[in-house]
Amino acid sequence: MVTKFVRAWESADLDALVALLPDDVFMSMPPTPFEYQGRDVVARFCVGIFRADRRFDLIPTRANGQPAFGAYLHSPNGISLGTGLYVLTLTGDRICAMQC
Repeated sequence: MVTKFVRAWESADLDALVALLPDDVFMSMPPTPFEYQGRDVVARFCVGIFRADRRFDLIPTRANGQPAFGAYLHSPNGISLGTGLYVLTLTGDRICAMQC
C-alpha cells in the first residue's frame, strides 16, 4: 500500500492515487484549517498540486507509529526543497486519512 502511494505521488498519477482511497477518505493540513472529506474532493485538491508539473521525492519515515514521508519538491535549479510531511492512516488496503 505504502509503495503504491509513493509511486503514485512521485509520478503524479492521480488515477493510481485515487484507487488507494476509500469513498470517505479524510485529508487535513494541520496547523492550517484546511480539511477535505471524500475521494472526489481529495482528488480535486491533488489535481491542483500535480497540475503545475510539480514533482516530488518522498523520503520514508514514521510519525506516531504511522507511515510518513518527508516531501521534497523538485525545483528548476535541481535543488529539492522540503515542503512538508505526509502522514498516512491505513485501514485494510486503503489510505483512510492523510495529514499533510
